[in-house]
Amino acid sequence: QVQLVESGGGLVQAGGSLRLSCAASGRTFSNYAMAWFRQAVGKEREFVAVIRWSGGVTSYASSVRGRFTISRDNAKNTVYLQMNSLKPEDTAVYYCASDSRTRRQILSTDATQYDYWGPGTQVTVSS
Repeated sequence: QVQLVESGGGLVQAGGSLRLSCAASGRTFSNYAMAWFRQAVGKEREFVAVIRWSGGVTSYASSVRGRFTISRDNAKNTVYLQMNSLKPEDTAVYYCASDSRTRRQILSTDATQYDYWGPGTQVTVSS
């Protein structure tokens, strides 16, 4: 059974940094692209960042590009999201997700293309 577990969320002041981690188990982690999504209260879930199954190729939402960095360690079955220069509008529950297809060549920002999700971790940025 595939499991994803996020950690690293918390409360931080505007301008601060957090590093989220997502530990995966249950299938060959290195075969799947991994993504981060977020959902703020009263809003729909939105794409944040995605990294190719092999690493090295990434894509970001325009709202976080230049501030957030996604990375992965296939030896540790873990994907990370380094968040710098945080803003109050980054406040949300952050979810990691695993691609539904193995070794997808074109990264997807569509949540429906991801079949396993973690329970989420809360990130709160105070002004």
